[in-house]
Amino acid sequence: MMDELEFQRRSDEAMTTLYKALLDAGEEHDFEADLNSGAITIEFFEPPARFVVSPNSPVRQIWVSALTTSFKLSWNANKGGFALDDGVTLPQLMANVIGEQLGTPVEL
Repeated sequence: MMDELEFQRRSDEAMTTLYKALLDAGEEHDFEADLNSGAITIEFFEPPARFVVSPNSPVRQIWVSALTTSFKLSWNANKGGFALDDGVTLPQLMANVIGEQLGTPVEL
C-alpha cells in the first residue's frame, strides 16, 4: 500500500490531468468542470446533474459520485493510474458516465 505522500502526489497528478481533459470536453459537450480544494465538480445543464470526483486520503482512493452511484478507484500499477477493480481507469470511467449523462459518446 502506498504511503500518504505518494498517494497525494499520484492523486494530484490524476486530478489535474482529468481536470484539463474535462475542460476541453466541456467546451465541446456543454458542461462545466471546476477544481476546488482538490475535488472536481462537474455541472450539467441538460439534463441537470452534478458529478463529484475527490481523493480520499485515509483509504488511498479516488471516489466518484455520478449517476446516483459511488465509484471507488484504487491505484493500479498495471494500468498506470487509478482504476476500478475491473480495470476501468479514471478517464475511462468519467468518459463513460459523462457520455451516459449526455446521451452521446465523450472522449477524455
